Amino acid sequence: MKSIVAIIRQEKYQDVKNALLAVGCEGMNVSEVKGRGSQRGIKESYRGSSYCIDLIPKTRIEIVVKEEGVDLIVNAIKEAAHTGNIGDGKIFIYPIENVIRIRTGEEGDSAI
Repeated sequence: MKSIVAIIRQEKYQDVKNALLAVGCEGMNVSEVKGRGSQRGIKESYRGSSYCIDLIPKTRIEIVVKEEGVDLIVNAIKEAAHTGNIGDGKIFIYPIENVIRIRTGEEGDSAI
């Protein structure tokens, strides 16, 4: 099992969600986060004054899938979240040792 964590542009969330549903991925956790990558924020001007927004609002999507579903999910996220501009986001893939469904006590793949 793997955990897929995607940090994407807020405006691409609906596209990513639709792409995930199209490939059969229904379970996910979504949260609004702030962060920055190599772009180090955005420099703006307002009434002649310059300022830097160094933490950019993003959407974080977390999904746990069986090993064989990783490539399908990652490709769906990559295609739906891509704009070609700086700040499109990142995808992280982590190993999952075990999953336990609290209601039934199921463990492993059957608990996903």
